[in-house]
Amino acid sequence: MRFSGHLLGRTWRLLAAALLAVPALAHANADVEKNIANSKNWAMQAGDMYNQRYSKLKQINTGNVGKMQVAWMFSTGVLRGHEGSPLVIDGTMYLHSPFPNKVFAINLDNQKILWKYEPKQDPAVIPQMCCDTVYRGLAYAEGKVLLQQADSNLVALDAKTGKVVWTVKNGDPKLGAVNTNAPHVFKDKVITGISGGEWGVRGFIAAYNLSDGKLAWKGYSVGPDAEMLIDPQKTMTWTDGKMAPVGADSSLKTWKGDQWKIGGGTTWGWYSYDKALNLMYYGTGNPSTWNPSQRPGDNKWSMTIFARDVDTGMAKWVYQMTPFDEWDFDGVNEMILADIDVKGKPTKALVHFDRNGFAYTMDRVTGALLVAEKYDPKVNWATNVDMKTGRPQVVAKYSTAQNGPDVNSKGICPAALGSKDQQPASFDPETKLFYVPTNHVCMDYEPFKVEYTAGQPYVGATLSMYPAPGSHGGMGNFITYNAGTGKIVQSHSEKFSVWSGSLNTAGGLSCYGTLEGYLKCVDKKNINKELFKFKTPSGIIGNVFTYEHKGKQYIGVFSGIGGWAGIGMAAGLEKDQDGLGAVGGYRELNQYTELGGSLTVFALPN
Repeated sequence: MRFSGHLLGRTWRLLAAALLAVPALAHANADVEKNIANSKNWAMQAGDMYNQRYSKLKQINTGNVGKMQVAWMFSTGVLRGHEGSPLVIDGTMYLHSPFPNKVFAINLDNQKILWKYEPKQDPAVIPQMCCDTVYRGLAYAEGKVLLQQADSNLVALDAKTGKVVWTVKNGDPKLGAVNTNAPHVFKDKVITGISGGEWGVRGFIAAYNLSDGKLAWKGYSVGPDAEMLIDPQKTMTWTDGKMAPVGADSSLKTWKGDQWKIGGGTTWGWYSYDKALNLMYYGTGNPSTWNPSQRPGDNKWSMTIFARDVDTGMAKWVYQMTPFDEWDFDGVNEMILADIDVKGKPTKALVHFDRNGFAYTMDRVTGALLVAEKYDPKVNWATNVDMKTGRPQVVAKYSTAQNGPDVNSKGICPAALGSKDQQPASFDPETKLFYVPTNHVCMDYEPFKVEYTAGQPYVGATLSMYPAPGSHGGMGNFITYNAGTGKIVQSHSEKFSVWSGSLNTAGGLSCYGTLEGYLKCVDKKNINKELFKFKTPSGIIGNVFTYEHKGKQYIGVFSGIGGWAGIGMAAGLEKDQDGLGAVGGYRELNQYTELGGSLTVFALPN
């Protein structure tokens, strides 16, 4: 009997293991996949789960884009920064706004508003949002529209009626834990992060069940292994030129005392997913405070790329871009998944344009570091990334920690808002190049001692920002980058930072917006060849998107100045060092644009 029981037990264990393995092979989310596969839709914020921001539509192309005209416009009725983009699913557009996070469903036949949802949020949330009241967009799956409100409530709305299906509280705004990120649906989970690194919020990523909003798992960025969902022996990291286990207490060992409890590492960026590997990828933000002398150590795992199993949340691998961050080089920028040749070898790659000015090409299966190169030639805080250790080689002159508190470290490039902030890049499978909207901005940075008070800003540095010296005089470039070789291919200069997410299409186009408010489309094979330019009502920090309706292709973008670059205008700030230094850097913006909040949609004339 014992023998039979042992065999039976073993059979059940094998069967259970097989069943557990099935979801990885089943589907990402069948409904989302179906909607993505139809290129007439724009069904996710990045157009797909790989974050490529590429469309197969080609009715509008290099030969005719110059004839594009405004097809229709829509006002959101809200001022301040409009980031992200609407979604389009089967003839209906779902549109969002910044705080108070309105949602509109619009019939594309006649632009009629089918329904509107406007949450009642406490205005006390507004001063708890560090860098404007932005919101990066909605998700859609299985007849639900997912809204991540600023006050941290994650809400599922019925896509037909706008009625609330379920709601769940994700954080405590009174402690500075607010939300600006777009939720993402991977498999049966709604993935969301948290903002508030400048309030000493301890960052995490959370997965809620799409069906009922119940918490499935939650992985912190810093702290004890169990709370980070890190396995000391199985979670791998780049060590001495190869992948190795992180070991026990990999985060706690790199913090002084209990500083990790208010340690930052927030997760307000964009998330991507590889169905074949069942892994989701995202980046964590800066450690708190901005005064590095108060938190000695590498401060793991802030400033880190995480690869997590979507079913369990367990971390498969991690890689820290900026250990012991001394400059607020938040690591939240998107992870773009692409199958490319890296140094001549076909590779399942992950490509990340970090705030710190280095572009990282990783093996997304193993987490191995393959390429790390500057994508703005003015980056000077580090000479290079040591490919054996994976660590940036910091230049002493620009080390705010070595220079110490109350010392103004001057001429650091890039500024805290990075060579690229959250504005997402695009990947073109035809050219195999990445199209990157960038900031060409440097800074002076003076840290000072700051005490933590729950619910109050916990910054501890004063900044000044300005255009990168000795260059074209502007504050931005739109570039093409080869992630397999680590080389900038082309660079197109702009007067202000390019704070808009780009879009590439099968029609040979790459389109992006400018802070002055221009939508531009360039030839993707020669980005210095400008094919279309139109001035929208306000500065653009939204992401360009495209869709097809009744046989006609449309290209659209939000305009509404704001975000970190436009915070001076959005919040009425005037002192140069307000807005964490952005007000002085972008002071000239108000001579080129004004506040607004609208969607502009373009098409070819009939």
